[in-house]
Amino acid sequence: MSVAQTINPGVSFRSMVVKPPSHPTYDMKGVIKLALAEDAGDRGDVTCLATIPFDMEVEAHFLAKEDGIVAGISLAEMIFHEVDPSLKVEWSQKDGDYVQKGLQFGKVSGQAHNIVVAERVVLNFMQRMSGIATLTKTMADAAHPACILETRKTAPGLRLVDKWAVLIGGGRNHRMGLFDMVMIKDNHISIAGGIINAIKSVDQYLEQQNLQMEVEVETRTLEEVDEVLRYTSQTKSSLTRIMLDNMVIPLPNGDVDVSMLKDAVEMINGRFETEASGNVTLETVHKIGQTGVTYISSGALTHSVKALDISLKIDTELALQVGRRTKRA
Repeated sequence: MSVAQTINPGVSFRSMVVKPPSHPTYDMKGVIKLALAEDAGDRGDVTCLATIPFDMEVEAHFLAKEDGIVAGISLAEMIFHEVDPSLKVEWSQKDGDYVQKGLQFGKVSGQAHNIVVAERVVLNFMQRMSGIATLTKTMADAAHPACILETRKTAPGLRLVDKWAVLIGGGRNHRMGLFDMVMIKDNHISIAGGIINAIKSVDQYLEQQNLQMEVEVETRTLEEVDEVLRYTSQTKSSLTRIMLDNMVIPLPNGDVDVSMLKDAVEMINGRFETEASGNVTLETVHKIGQTGVTYISSGALTHSVKALDISLKIDTELALQVGRRTKRA
């Protein structure tokens, strides 16, 4: 089932300014149900059952506890709708907007019991997605004119959610999985008996299967780049992108040497898209982006994310008082 099919067609998610990336089998509704089920267990929320009258209605407010890019607003609406379609959700911001510490940027109203049941699942997704979007925005701005990409180093089961957050933050998506792009990496090259053998095998496979898709090959030396360029100048190939792996060299003073990367880009001279990978950090990404590479990929966008602190409070005045006392609002 596709992502689009798992989003309830009867719900109008006006906040969905950035749609989730496409995936042929990902079940977004299933992910939401799993997250709610692991929280509810076999008894449901025993604290809510003990303390909250089931017919009580309240209004709860989303509160940013630090500066950043908010993401997961559309997903939050899906979760609230899954718990209770009668809950009313309103936002003053949208996915991709900048929020400042202390800002109330949305509210949900309806049965108190159902709001509290959905609260943690909503916040877990929003905080993670907002953390990814915030880091992506910072790195995308610094990488310009190159485009920033994430990798497949995502949380298991949350591949699409993590990659959606990257889009919200202004990045671009790398391949979704093993199925939508050929990516010839070092292990494939070693097993195939060399980089040209690997490219030849891919070309033959795609022709035999009558498939058309992007093909990327990883290179680690200028000699490998030259080998690929010489082969593709003499033979028709499906190759579309060359990865330039670990051609950014760390220096003892904390800076990086990008001369090898720049030489590789000049050798390729626009014949293929280029992608820099390895030693990509907030401190190095700007310098890498100035070398002329098309893309810069960073696993850190998703595998080392710091969640953005967001809360959902019914008594917002008391929450703000506590936040000021603890320097969090």
